Amino acid sequence: MNGIVDLATLLKSLVPQLVDGDYVFCSVSESISDYASLEPVAAIRELEGLTLILPAAVAERERFDFNQRYRQITLTVHSSLEAVGLTAAVSAVLADSNIPANIVAGYYHDHIFVPRDKADKALQILNRLGDSTECTRSAHRSDCGGKASDGRNSLSS
Repeated sequence: MNGIVDLATLLKSLVPQLVDGDYVFCSVSESISDYASLEPVAAIRELEGLTLILPAAVAERERFDFNQRYRQITLTVHSSLEAVGLTAAVSAVLADSNIPANIVAGYYHDHIFVPRDKADKALQILNRLGDSTECTRSAHRSDCGGKASDGRNSLSS
């Protein structure tokens, strides 16, 4: 099954869901095979080491260092890896509310890791993103939760 490519359709169909539990980002130096049993949510090799996204309880049990706890918001729409603008639109509306967004693309869905204390607000903003009629017409930042023409933040509460 192919994912959705059209940005307007994606934004109308986001259906963000907050995943239970806290997650952390950890950096380790060994191979992914050394950590497969921990079942990381995601892993990425960087020059400095291997970044693992793990449930906080697993990282604590393994005594890994981490800086902050995050919550995972999954956009349940089946987005295509070829879609243009979804990550930008999501990042823009969250940035306008001073919410960091660490986005990981999966084959079927996009997953956004936001600071734990900002997760509920991020979920509210993302739920309203698809409801914004301006957003469904255009991918421009000003139409997708950026500043309205009168200077108000159109999606912030």
